[in-house]
Amino acid sequence: MSFSLKPAALLPLLLLALAGCGKLQNDINVPLPVYSAELVVECYLEPGKVPSLAVSTSVPYLGAVIPQIPTDVTVTLTMPNGAQVPLPFQPNYQALVDTTSGVKFHSHMGRTPLVARPGDVFKIDVVDTKGRHVTGTTTMLAPIPIDSLNYKFNDKTGSERKAYFLTNFRDPISLDDCYRLQLHKGDPAKGALRKSPETDMSVEDRLLNGQQFVLGTSYRFNRGDTVTATLYHIERAFYRFRQSTRDARNANGNPFAQPSAIYSNVQGGVGIFAVLSGTQMTKVVR
Repeated sequence: MSFSLKPAALLPLLLLALAGCGKLQNDINVPLPVYSAELVVECYLEPGKVPSLAVSTSVPYLGAVIPQIPTDVTVTLTMPNGAQVPLPFQPNYQALVDTTSGVKFHSHMGRTPLVARPGDVFKIDVVDTKGRHVTGTTTMLAPIPIDSLNYKFNDKTGSERKAYFLTNFRDPISLDDCYRLQLHKGDPAKGALRKSPETDMSVEDRLLNGQQFVLGTSYRFNRGDTVTATLYHIERAFYRFRQSTRDARNANGNPFAQPSAIYSNVQGGVGIFAVLSGTQMTKVVR
């Protein structure tokens, strides 16, 4: 036995089906836990440069992305000889807006260039009027010289002819050495090193302890480019911090990625306190 429905008879059934679909929607209110903001400290000391650091406060995951800069924070840098140097509150807010100048934001800054030698230990003390207190310790490592900086062109012509760079250096015999290598393009005397680098990588000596390192780039440099390689000998804490921030960026917004916590080497808050012990070499692509 067979039968058929006319279009007019299908309309009530369609409306009934759509009404039933409305029952599949159910709004759920998820209560969010109470969040206590922490102090976030980011400080990189460099020999010969005036000490500075950025202090902000952490925000909830769904909070505003604009940095929250507290104004009631006192910062003290303890030198290797025990002398305590205050770093006054001197924020350069313009750096948060002008992202093309390459000037990094800082909330506190000293007055005289830093004198540091390998083995020197520095301490940082950050406290605000709410009772939040962050401390940290870092040691300057011996700089590792760059043995050579070389480039090689591909076999293409015209605008597709590009060169890659190889940076060579030897790792010491000691274990757990970590490095950060940056390659900047442009004249260092004209502020090129403040811009974003063409290459920025972090490596460890777990597989090449005491051996020669050769770190390469992709084909991205042109004839006439001035390229400066900066090799930083860094503590493992800084290496882990950089790896964790990279993983957190990759996981952000990815529903299939595991959440990644930021590794810190400060106590009482979040952040990093490190000495950048670096060496440089510059070469012009001919």
